[in-house]
Amino acid sequence: MLTANHVCKRYAEAGDALSDVNFHLEKGEMAFLTGHSGAGKSTLLKLIAAIERCSRGQLLVDGQDLSRLPDRQIPYLRRKLGLIFQDYKLLLDKTVFDNVALPMVVAGVGPHEIARRVRAALDKVGLLDKEKRYPLALSGGEQQRIGIARAVVNKPALILADEPTGNLDPELSAEIMYLFEQFKQVGVTVLIATHDIALVNQLNHRVLQLDHGRLLEPRL
Repeated sequence: MLTANHVCKRYAEAGDALSDVNFHLEKGEMAFLTGHSGAGKSTLLKLIAAIERCSRGQLLVDGQDLSRLPDRQIPYLRRKLGLIFQDYKLLLDKTVFDNVALPMVVAGVGPHEIARRVRAALDKVGLLDKEKRYPLALSGGEQQRIGIARAVVNKPALILADEPTGNLDPELSAEIMYLFEQFKQVGVTVLIATHDIALVNQLNHRVLQLDHGRLLEPRL
């Protein structure tokens, strides 16, 4: 589902952010991406989402070579992806329903299908009763679950999460990880960048550890 072959990313000012990164994630696999601040975690996620491009090497998402992907095809690639952020990135002037619906509105999905899928996604994260509320009326854990509902409403093949539990206490963090494991069980590939080593150690998933842009030998 996701393959990195000798991926490198160099910035003119800062030098190499990633050097010769190689790994493969199967369909339905869940893995953690760890490493010190500045190790290259966020950079790698940006490359996978085609927010930035590799300097060298090859990234394959569902068999699609991102190095050969024209700019005009990037929006179609992102429909296969669910992107989740530490700071939620919710639209504060939009209701919960409208925040979750946004990817489908952009994709031109019809209103009846939007309503069905938004409510199914909200039900999955346990917030169906909050669809008319606004983000600032919700707790941090609820806002993150709204972000997850928005990420999965298009039924992505791959979820990329950048520090999704960074602002949450341990109990809420465990709830968020449980949601990710549910998506894994239905065949979604999940890659989670995190500093929370204690949480990673509680769960039996592969760990990809970056150190100054280089991927250390994977461990279980």
